[in-house]
Amino acid sequence: MPEAIRDAGPTHAGPAAEDRATEDRDVWRARWRAVRGFSEALAAPLSPEDMQVQSRTECSPTKWHLAHVTWFFETFILREVFPTRPPFRTDFPYLFNSYYEGAGPRQPRPQRGMITRPAVSEVMAWRAAVDAAMDGLIAHADDATWTGTVRPLLELGLSHEQQHQELVLMDLLDLFALHPSAPVYRAAEPPPAGEAAPLTWHRHPGGIVAVGHDAGGGGVAFDNEGPRHEVLLRPFRLARRCVTNGEWREFMVDGGYSRPDLWLMDGWAAAQREGWEAPRTWRRQGDGDDWRAFGLHGLQPLDPAAPVCHVSFYEADAYARWAGARLPTEEEWEVVAADLPVAGRFLNDPATDLLTPRPAPPAEAGDAPVQMFGDVWEWTASPYRPYPGYRPPAGTLGEYNGKFMSNQMVLRGGCCITPAGHLRATYRNFFYPHDRWAFSGLRLAEDD
Repeated sequence: MPEAIRDAGPTHAGPAAEDRATEDRDVWRARWRAVRGFSEALAAPLSPEDMQVQSRTECSPTKWHLAHVTWFFETFILREVFPTRPPFRTDFPYLFNSYYEGAGPRQPRPQRGMITRPAVSEVMAWRAAVDAAMDGLIAHADDATWTGTVRPLLELGLSHEQQHQELVLMDLLDLFALHPSAPVYRAAEPPPAGEAAPLTWHRHPGGIVAVGHDAGGGGVAFDNEGPRHEVLLRPFRLARRCVTNGEWREFMVDGGYSRPDLWLMDGWAAAQREGWEAPRTWRRQGDGDDWRAFGLHGLQPLDPAAPVCHVSFYEADAYARWAGARLPTEEEWEVVAADLPVAGRFLNDPATDLLTPRPAPPAEAGDAPVQMFGDVWEWTASPYRPYPGYRPPAGTLGEYNGKFMSNQMVLRGGCCITPAGHLRATYRNFFYPHDRWAFSGLRLAEDD
């Protein structure tokens, strides 16, 4: 199992050891039920037809997401504890394995939308069976099995399911964006347009700083977040907020999509090949410069003060060059974020569950950045590579992150459809530089 999750989970003080063990399991059972139930709640507004279709190779049908996370628990926990336990159905391991070579062959990723059977109802029956088995295992596994196998893998599995909760909505938006009727996932009145705060800067003196997850300090993290290590940063400035839709329109009006001098070579080739002229979900109204944004609430007026979203790394890099700035490195982003609370607009926070990026909150005293967590994932200038001293965990679960450390770029901070409680300052997300379907935006940086 990944070293970073061995000591995961809540801590308690006060009761005797046997009472703490019972309390610990009760907490995990409650969390198990909440996470699993929330996945099904996200799918509840969808028809079986909605849950079947795959919009592109990089995206997966909702039905596949619900099945894959269930396969994860059945494969890596239930069958680990009960080696002779047969799978719910013999073809499910092939149909719903994602990329784990060590777990056997699987349906090709571009053809997940072809899996018309099993029906959604059969997937839900499978989820119910695995839920019942896991619930019993959490409650009744002996202490050695609980602490040595179930609890650490349960933590990883629930974090994994939360990642797929975000992907359910991300992939669904990409699918609905292709529909000529602009379907609505959740009806909502357009919020009043906000007013963007002036762009100001947070200064950091640089120096030798420590970044990455400290496995010895406890807490939860994926293996790609460590080991903790030192880096040298030159003095820099980080924008206090994200780049807005209104600022992006200025970039467009100034010919940002037609000026090769602003673009990396591969980015310019992608923009020309794909005909990019605006962020992925913007829709021009008529022949003028009136744009609307398509989101999970349907097609709504573009809020000029909200963070720009659904742009690729190539677009973000071109914008930063146009603005006379650059993208921050992931180390610069993290050293600033580490001093801030992990607070923002997230998916299942009742106060902030808006499913769309919103303008930065009002400025407070000082120059501390805002919007570092939530709203939009922020592209960095850093390629997704292993940290010094990184070793992927042994076994099939070692394929979880390490095998992707090539040709992708790091994003930080989460977005408005990231589940609340899932993030931390060391969290590393990664996408290919041409990807635009993610909830991705940007924050500027400068040398100081």
